Amino acid sequence: MSRRILVTSALPYANGSIHLGHLVEYIQTDIWVRFQRARGHEVYYVCADDAHGTAIMLKAEDRGITPEDLIAEVSAEHQRDFADFHIAFDQYHSTHSPENRHYAELIYRRNRDKGHIDTASVRQFYDPERQLFLADRFIKGECPSCHAKDQYGDSCEQCGATYSPTDLIQPYSTISGATPILRDSDHYFFRLPDFREMLESWTRGGHLQQEVSNKLDEWFEAGLNPWDISRDAPYFGFAIPDTTDKYFYVWLDAPIGYMASFDALCQRTGMNFSDWWSPESHAELYHFIGKDIVYFHALFWPAMLHGADFRLPNGVFAHGFLTVNGTKMSKSRGTFIKARTYLDHLNPEALRYYFAAKLSDRVEDIDLNLEDFIARVNSDLVGKIVNIASRCAGFLFKGFNNQLIAVQHPLVDSLMQAGTAIADSYEERQFSRAIRDIMALADRVNQWLDQEKPWSLAKVDPLNPHIQEVCSISLECYRQLITYLAPVIPKLAQASADFLNIGDLSWDARMTPLGNHTLNPFKPLFQRIDPKQIEAILESSRESLNTPLETTTPPKSTHTAVSDAATLDLIDIDTFRKLDLRVGTIKTAEHVKGADKLLRLMVDLGEENPRQIFAGIRQAYDQPETLVGLSVVVVANLAPRTMKFGVSEGMVLAAGPGGKDIFLIHPDHGALPGMKVQ
Repeated sequence: MSRRILVTSALPYANGSIHLGHLVEYIQTDIWVRFQRARGHEVYYVCADDAHGTAIMLKAEDRGITPEDLIAEVSAEHQRDFADFHIAFDQYHSTHSPENRHYAELIYRRNRDKGHIDTASVRQFYDPERQLFLADRFIKGECPSCHAKDQYGDSCEQCGATYSPTDLIQPYSTISGATPILRDSDHYFFRLPDFREMLESWTRGGHLQQEVSNKLDEWFEAGLNPWDISRDAPYFGFAIPDTTDKYFYVWLDAPIGYMASFDALCQRTGMNFSDWWSPESHAELYHFIGKDIVYFHALFWPAMLHGADFRLPNGVFAHGFLTVNGTKMSKSRGTFIKARTYLDHLNPEALRYYFAAKLSDRVEDIDLNLEDFIARVNSDLVGKIVNIASRCAGFLFKGFNNQLIAVQHPLVDSLMQAGTAIADSYEERQFSRAIRDIMALADRVNQWLDQEKPWSLAKVDPLNPHIQEVCSISLECYRQLITYLAPVIPKLAQASADFLNIGDLSWDARMTPLGNHTLNPFKPLFQRIDPKQIEAILESSRESLNTPLETTTPPKSTHTAVSDAATLDLIDIDTFRKLDLRVGTIKTAEHVKGADKLLRLMVDLGEENPRQIFAGIRQAYDQPETLVGLSVVVVANLAPRTMKFGVSEGMVLAAGPGGKDIFLIHPDHGALPGMKVQ
């Protein structure tokens, strides 16, 4: 039965380039969309640039252009990069559009008229030189907890403490350097607590991943708060109706951009917008997002829609961040790679395939290990998939005039039957499982081909009819494999279809054998990755350190974790000597409920009571009982840190690139609890 499906990806911010961390999401979404289309469903994929906010206004000022010119320039760049990565949007729009203004005002008015909007006075920092109120990310100062310098106004990157900007010591504006002053201003608030009952029902109704539902349960437990949806002038965005100096906060109109983009598509194609967005709609709506913006999409967004009498999403699918070689993307190491830098050197389908081989339906970070990337792409796409076509094509061209014959064989039947399980994996966003199953099938085909050895037969008699039979069976299997891989590698799939002389790679078409059929001349389908190409990408990315920074602030949602060794805060030897490193013995170790990365350790430091320490080492030590009795090195004089799971009273030292490859540091044999580490 055909379905009607509307799919969105989160909107990239319009003040910087697309990088590989962003692409995880768009590739994941595009694969799912292409699969649904191959199944014969009516599917539309829309996106837009997130084009509002102070950061864009300031960057345009710095460049001496209008915000409209800036977002037009960035939009053109984004769309080029997406197109070259074969991301097939039906509509790519902008939040700075008449459609977005219409729906932002409509949703606001409907919620206001139902009593879901309040006003309240807010005290916040104000830049007296630039004469504007400062968001948290435009304020830096000394952390009130660990006293690290140059920390942002909401949390400390050094110790992880969260706080209010007013708690910062010696705060300053990152825009002008001026010392901010406190001012009061009236703000507009969306009454999120009004929707608690509806949200609890919706978030537990199968619309979210289990990890996300568990996290939301914690937020419900802590209590929902009204949401500040306004910002003061000057601000690049839409003015709030019936006000003169208040603007919609960028996160109010950003998700509304999904509606605006689809409305623009409707205007272009004649579709009926209400058929898809009314509460009575039978169409399906799915959002693909990064895990860092779950709060907005799983609480604020459905509440706003419900309050304005629009339908709710069928699903919100979150993914994790991207690391490169096991660590955060880094400009100094050349692993902060822009989409265009990659495209200058490599086939985009290599990255699409590698991401697919890593992605599941879980909210998990994935790693782009560059050595594994080269090995897997060369082994799988070249050695296992394309190899089948290239090995058979020559024999058929030389001896059989590019003719296939009708064949029946158990191997072909087994590949056809495998499509049901592979389709289930794609539907459930278990792409890595689908890839594993497809490659296992490719292994079987190659093993069978090796057993039949048509090349040996051809040495004796190149016209031996068994050669034509073996190659016909193999290429019928290749047709199955390339159909299964088409959502992931669409251009390679189309080139394969051209070679096979077929026009239809839909899921059902594969069930009709090619039979007696003429092939087109074979052309090389995919090139192996040369390690020198990776070196060139890294070198080009390192060179970007010599260019001006693209933005004065981090984007709202990068979908990746980024670091740069060049920005480390250096300390002198006297500061280092203040660290009190002691030997500790782990007495108990256990998982922390609701935390994917933490273990709770009770560590004996030779004191009256063991200390409770939360350590982010779960991925490396997923069987915590194996740690009991282990000696470790502990930073004993680290100030206690209050976390939602309890108080952490120290830090255990570990080394490694992170994730599963991190190792606790062990002192010498015989070291006793409490001994100082010199």
